[in-house]
Amino acid sequence: MKEFFEFLSFADANVRYVTLGSMLLAGSSAVVGCFTLLRKRALVGDAVAHAVLPGVCLAFILSGTKNPFILLIGAFITGWISLVAIDFITSRSRIKEDTAIGLVLSVFFGIGILLLTAIQHSGNAAQSGLDKFLFGKAASLVGEDLIAFSIVAVLLLAATLIFYKELKLLCFDETYAKTIGFPVRGLELLLTTLTVLAVVVGIQAVGVVLMAAMLITPAAAARFWTDRLGVMLVLAALMGAFSGVAGAYVSYTAPAMPTGPWIVLIISMIAILSFALAPGKGWIARIIRRQRNKKLILEENLLKLLYQLGEAKQDFSTNRPLQELLQKRAIPAKEAKYGLGKLKAQGYLEKTKNGWALTHEGITRGRRVVRLHRLWELYLTQYLHLASDHVHEDAETIEHIITPELEQRLLEELNYPALDPHSAQIP
Repeated sequence: MKEFFEFLSFADANVRYVTLGSMLLAGSSAVVGCFTLLRKRALVGDAVAHAVLPGVCLAFILSGTKNPFILLIGAFITGWISLVAIDFITSRSRIKEDTAIGLVLSVFFGIGILLLTAIQHSGNAAQSGLDKFLFGKAASLVGEDLIAFSIVAVLLLAATLIFYKELKLLCFDETYAKTIGFPVRGLELLLTTLTVLAVVVGIQAVGVVLMAAMLITPAAAARFWTDRLGVMLVLAALMGAFSGVAGAYVSYTAPAMPTGPWIVLIISMIAILSFALAPGKGWIARIIRRQRNKKLILEENLLKLLYQLGEAKQDFSTNRPLQELLQKRAIPAKEAKYGLGKLKAQGYLEKTKNGWALTHEGITRGRRVVRLHRLWELYLTQYLHLASDHVHEDAETIEHIITPELEQRLLEELNYPALDPHSAQIP
């Protein structure tokens, strides 16, 4: 606890630089990463991260110093050129985007490694520590770095706020944006520039190898918690900032632990928890929803079966033994017993010594399932011109998800029909 409070006090200047720098890097990168993710260009961040290395090396060769502003300018230029190259290759050839990304990534990274090796063998004493751009070294951030990162982070956030509506429209409906006269090409260049800036400011903390994770992982995690872009941006920024602080804390308490990889590891853990626990889209929620739907289908199939058995004599209250139900429909006995028990608890069935019978509520619900099944069969035969013996399986699935609004629309479209394609009465 003592180390924890010492860390939070920020009395040590190095702790302040590393923590604030990591927060700015991770938070601003996450915001831009949201737009990159929604544009389905997640691999672009990886390409840019590898493409900035030759820019860093060239900036150092030309300037002879490790001034962070000069190095960032060099990184930005080659990173931007890499994205332009990807777009050019994709638009002017038959090469797909993923292949173009792989080509640009490998070529630029190879040039960067070549230049870095040449610098290391040049005898220039100032080149010490330049390789941190390859693997990252957030613990070495100083005041000049923090100033540079602060300026870039402010630019990223300001551009996002100013062009929020335009970027949102570009991500979700590019065609409509063109139709109403938006400068789509200009917006794409703006988003390209923001992506390059985000990558450029992040490589010094996590390096070119892990920068793609810093850009995309917070956005992917936030996407699982919301369907609104504004909320997604805030969540991604908070997740990124938290991972930056947590990575700096781990590095503070265990100096042998590098900050950058821990930032990526922590945001990855947050992403895994989001993938599993998010209430709407998470793995657990999907499993629960699948089980709930399975139970719903079982219950409605049983109600439909009991209703159909009573249709011949219009006697829906007759007791039906379990064996008769199992003979009419291939349902495992254990599942059938479970479903019948659930329907009884819900008030749709009554159980007697002679079997199971529909209650008034059960007749109403069973009638609706049968009606939906036959309406959909009729719709498929009349509007899609399918053969009547090819529509049953599809109706077996659709009958469970038709809403009352869609049911009313089907009735109107079919002119309130009396018979289905098999000449059975539609209740």
